[in-house]
Amino acid sequence: MKLQQLSLFLENKPGQIKLPCRALAKAGINILTLSLADTQQFGILRLIVKDWARAKKALEEAGCIVNLTEVLALDVTDKPGGLADLLDLLDNARLDIEYMYAFTSGTRGHKAALIFRFADPDAAIKVLTKHDISIIGAEKLFARLDEK
Repeated sequence: MKLQQLSLFLENKPGQIKLPCRALAKAGINILTLSLADTQQFGILRLIVKDWARAKKALEEAGCIVNLTEVLALDVTDKPGGLADLLDLLDNARLDIEYMYAFTSGTRGHKAALIFRFADPDAAIKVLTKHDISIIGAEKLFARLDEK
């Protein structure tokens, strides 16, 4: 159920995001979704790729510092209030969300896929499962993308 996310620390200056993108392209690895957050001095590039182990190796060989993080991909009802309802549930269960971002591919039917980083992913899985919230496992997520 958990996905491995690659996180890279990049210096906050022009052109820095190009290095990891080129390294992955050279290795033939497609970026399925990403998030970029910045501060005054550095940025954090978060990536989901199908073959995270090979991507990690390619990025490290290119000189990047890579950290692995466990995240969850959730099906969220794609309608006004869909995300708000999920956030109510998470808040009532006192689950801390460190960050989240949209999954650019993987929307189907009336569902949108969102990536969540929880402070305690195992506790989140228990709550989500109890409330019949669909957690998208890697196999299912990547199968969706292979259909396109």
